Amino acid sequence: MRIKTVPVLGSLLLLGGMLLASNYDKRTEITFNEPVMIAGVPVVTLEPGKYVVRLMNHDHNRNIVQVFNEREDHLFTTVLALPNYRLFPKDKTTFSFWETPKGNPPALRAWFSAGDNWGQEFVYPKGLAAIVARDAGQTVLSSPAETIAELETAPVTQVTKTGEEQPLEEAYTAPAAEPAAAEPAPVEVAVAEPAPAAEPTALPATGSPFFAIGLIGLMAAAAGLTLRRLAYRKS
Repeated sequence: MRIKTVPVLGSLLLLGGMLLASNYDKRTEITFNEPVMIAGVPVVTLEPGKYVVRLMNHDHNRNIVQVFNEREDHLFTTVLALPNYRLFPKDKTTFSFWETPKGNPPALRAWFSAGDNWGQEFVYPKGLAAIVARDAGQTVLSSPAETIAELETAPVTQVTKTGEEQPLEEAYTAPAAEPAAAEPAPVEVAVAEPAPAAEPTALPATGSPFFAIGLIGLMAAAAGLTLRRLAYRKS
């Protein structure tokens, strides 16, 4: 069975609650309900239960991660991790694993704190890194460090699926953020104004001329009657 990189499933890891002591150490409480292998110094397999994961220090190119029991009075392992970039941060702490062949516990691969673009990619010891890379068909980070003191200075390489060891810079490069899309230039839209109404060449007819002729006749008859009355009074 080939090893694959898989996201955390509810049946594998339950986040019992996330308690951040500060932005510096990214302290996180986690609950495993199945055994999980963590490739640190030393390589350990954690039984189902509650644990605390936190950063011991920050560096520009490598970090040191510590895994404690729930009371934080017992250190299980110390792990070398390199920055791992993701374009889209999530609002919850997430872990990813190498899924191992049946009968073997899954191996912790990466840890991202809530809201962070940058997370922790765990580095595997030589030998174990070659096995994971071969079965996964992917490149796995590797270091020869055998003590905690060596984690901060030991070189980090990458092992390909063919078992070839390569310098880290050749393939392990954080993807650059996608540039923001340029705003489109405003488009000028010409709005046609309505054409003015044409002036009428002649006034329309509004009535018949016979009405005006009748009115003039009535006015003449009234004037004649008035004159006759005045002449009668004088005589």
